[in-house]
Amino acid sequence: MKLTPNRTARTGQGPLPWLALSVAVLLADFFTKLYFESTYYLGEVRPVTSFFNLVLAHNRGAAFSFLAGHDGWQLYLFSIIALAAAAACLIFIIRQPGKRLFCLALSLIMAGALGNLIDRLLYGYVVDFLDFHLGYWHWPAFNVADIGIVCGAALLILESFLERSDPS
Repeated sequence: MKLTPNRTARTGQGPLPWLALSVAVLLADFFTKLYFESTYYLGEVRPVTSFFNLVLAHNRGAAFSFLAGHDGWQLYLFSIIALAAAAACLIFIIRQPGKRLFCLALSLIMAGALGNLIDRLLYGYVVDFLDFHLGYWHWPAFNVADIGIVCGAALLILESFLERSDPS
């Protein structure tokens, strides 16, 4: 399989812009969580639209509250995973700062992993506050860090397709 030329070729920029983006997303995550922790009570729901609420929720598990009902060991597991993911993202950003879409994705993932890690270390749970729903069916509440992780993962998938050769 022949690969096309790298569309995200090295532009001469270093990792600093990507790290700055991660810090910006991390700060947005931190301050939104701080706002909700200080102005909402646990479980409080404030409807915004017919399909969206603001709510304060505490998640002791991972995505979709995975392993939330366990004794607390999952805090250590998810913390180790978050540190490993952030470290891997940082290494790849430093090694390939000119691959713009790739580094954008990794910057978002790194910020999200660190944002939720900070919550786990400070509180023992992750603060969630965005609640989308359809009737009585609710998507699990999430936060800015989760948005970073999901958008970063989607961009990595997109980037993997853009790096493949043209079939014609």
